Amino acid sequence: MRYSGDVAPVSGSPAEARQRFRAGLAGPTAAWAPGYVQANLVVLPQDAACDFMLFARRNPKPCPLLDVTDPGVPASSLAPGADLRTDLPAYRVWEHGTCVAETADVTGYWRDDLVAFLIGCSFTFERALTAAGVPVRHVEQGRNVPMYITSDQCRPAGIFSGPLVVSMRPVPAGRVPAATAVTARYPAMHGGPVHAGSPAALGIADLSRPDFGDPVTFHAGDVPVFWACGVTPQVALASARPPFAITHAPGHMFITDVRDEAYAV
Repeated sequence: MRYSGDVAPVSGSPAEARQRFRAGLAGPTAAWAPGYVQANLVVLPQDAACDFMLFARRNPKPCPLLDVTDPGVPASSLAPGADLRTDLPAYRVWEHGTCVAETADVTGYWRDDLVAFLIGCSFTFERALTAAGVPVRHVEQGRNVPMYITSDQCRPAGIFSGPLVVSMRPVPAGRVPAATAVTARYPAMHGGPVHAGSPAALGIADLSRPDFGDPVTFHAGDVPVFWACGVTPQVALASARPPFAITHAPGHMFITDVRDEAYAV
C-alpha cells in the first residue's frame, strides 16, 4: 500500500497517530511519529504462546521481543492507554495458518485467552539513518518497505518454524558502512543488516516482486541492503497453522510512546 492524501506520514505524537488509526485511517507507518519506537504485533491463544515465546528467543534477529501481555489484556506498557485491538492501521486475522481477514479493528475477534507479543521494528531506526545521511527510499517514494521470504531458515521451536523474512532498503554503496553502524546500535529493532549485495545469496530471485510491501526504485549506485524483519512470524504462522491468531498487516505497525533512543546501545 502506498501513501496518498491523508495517509501520508505525519510528525505528530504517537497518541495522535494512534487516534487517527483508531478512527479508521489506514496506511504504512514508516515515518509516522519520528523518534518513537514502532512494533510488530503477534497475538496467539495462550496454549500456543509458550511455543512462540521460545521461537522468538531462539530467533532474536527477526523476533526481538519488546513486551508480552497477560492473557486477554489488549494493552501494553509501551503505550499506556493505547488499545492493541484498535490502534494499528491494519490487522490480519488468521485461522489454521490462513489469513482470513484484513481489518482496521479486531475488537470483535478478541478473546480472554489471547497473549500479545510486541516485536521490534526496523522503522524505528529510519530516523537515525536519515540523520546519518542515509536515504530511506521507500519513504522518499511514498511506498511500503519491500519484504522478501529468504532461503535462510529460522531455528524451530515447538509448532513454529520457517524461513527468515527480510526488509530491503536501497543504500548508496558509499553509505553502506554508515547504514550498518547506525542500525547495529538498535539490536531490539533487528540491529544491523543480515546481508548487503546480491539478493541471490538469500534466495531472492527478483527484487521487483517483493512478497510483502511495495517494490522501490533504485538510484544509480544504490546497493540492496537487507535487514531481518518482524513479518517472519507470519510466515511461521502459516506453517504452524494454529487455530487462531492476529497480526499486524505488514508495514502497519503499533506506534509506542517509547523514544527510539531508549533502545540504542
